[in-house]
Amino acid sequence: MIDHTLLKPDATCRDIERLCEEARQYGFAAVCVNPVMLPVAVRNLAGTKVIPCAVAGFPLGATTTAAKAFEAEEAAQAGALEVDMVLAIGAIKQKDYATALADMKAVVKAVGPGCGVKIILETCLLTDGEKIIACKLALEAGVRFVKTSTGLSTGGATLHDVALMRATVGQQAGVKASGGIRNRADAEAMVAAGANRIGTSAGIAIVTTT
Repeated sequence: MIDHTLLKPDATCRDIERLCEEARQYGFAAVCVNPVMLPVAVRNLAGTKVIPCAVAGFPLGATTTAAKAFEAEEAAQAGALEVDMVLAIGAIKQKDYATALADMKAVVKAVGPGCGVKIILETCLLTDGEKIIACKLALEAGVRFVKTSTGLSTGGATLHDVALMRATVGQQAGVKASGGIRNRADAEAMVAAGANRIGTSAGIAIVTTT
């Protein structure tokens, strides 16, 4: 259930190789990296069940739709089986739902059916009503997961947000809790609230402590 994540700008190829080694050892669901490091992850995860994952429009979601779609398509062509894209947050805030929907649809279309898209809502910047709308748009766009946070804004995952997102998408999409989850108790609480994927850089600590 864990996406083993390293999105720091100073990450090196050796750091990503180590991340992949750990993911293989502990049976994590995915390794999530910046696009520039995706080839390293794909190469080091070949022949395993661990999913190579890259981000798009990260971390602000404020790039153009065309840029997000190109970034996501390039990642899929390089071997990503999942892409975590950031919501067009400003569009949601100003009730321009058509733009937010088109943004998601463009990325889903760009990667094709072989690559799943997760939409990062950045829940700390949205009202509950906006979170619900964003989740419903995600379902319409064919997104496979709704995700709480980048971990780089003003807040991370909360139990309230995970439960709200699960209640909104039901079983039509996955829910990924990400941002500030650093121990087993936090991870288990997120799962109990409705998350079926955990994004964290503390995956080893979560699975090796009681």
